[in-house]
Amino acid sequence: MRELLNRMHAWMAAYMKSFYSDDAEVQQGILIKEKHTGYVTANCIELAKFLKLPKHDAELAEIIGLFHDVGRFRQYSLYQTFNDADSEDHADLALKVIDELEFFKELAASDYKLLQFAIQNHNKMTIAPTDDERKLLFARIIRDADKLDIYRVLEPFLAQENADKLPNFIKGRARPDISPDFIENFVTGKQADYRNIRTNGDRKIVRLMWIYDINFSWTMQRIVERGYIEKIVANLPMDERIAEGVRRLRRRVEEKLSEVSI
Repeated sequence: MRELLNRMHAWMAAYMKSFYSDDAEVQQGILIKEKHTGYVTANCIELAKFLKLPKHDAELAEIIGLFHDVGRFRQYSLYQTFNDADSEDHADLALKVIDELEFFKELAASDYKLLQFAIQNHNKMTIAPTDDERKLLFARIIRDADKLDIYRVLEPFLAQENADKLPNFIKGRARPDISPDFIENFVTGKQADYRNIRTNGDRKIVRLMWIYDINFSWTMQRIVERGYIEKIVANLPMDERIAEGVRRLRRRVEEKLSEVSI
């Protein structure tokens, strides 16, 4: 499958560059997504190593990482936004693009269905129910790989003085306050729907709540090592309710890091 993967990498590189623009804001968005694609693909490769996946499965994970956000480029071209709620679910768009590409027909039917499931579920609050353990595994890999890099992407905008520098295509106002429903979810350890983000404070809380959805200790270790959690916490409007949520969150981090297996 390596020869096929090489062709896929070449196609994806050319496809992303085809969206380059003289418009500075458009170009900023495309470059962010191009870089994100590279990092997520690398994260998938590293997770496959951590999980000791066989060569075929490792390459399949790499393909999923490479194409997980291919819908973002068509999304911005059609709607001038990366906001799914104001346009179209970018995972659905990704599957449409993939379905148009001839080289995906070279995959075994079972691998293609697995890839579709993983990409379809990479951006959802929860993974769709399935009894197929392989589908679940690859969905978990791409979800972890994606989240890990989104922490990197949003890190420069955590401090309130930088909040107004958020690109226009990233949803949410620059206000630091946190919506009451997001606070309640944070305190109880529940996920929140990112489509309901209203402020920069909401965005920070959503990223912290992702911790409860991290699947592998490898991913959690990278998040902790890079200080993503503490940097977000340091930029929250702290009160007792938020502090309660932070304490609960840190317990979850320790539990995940203590896992000796995946």
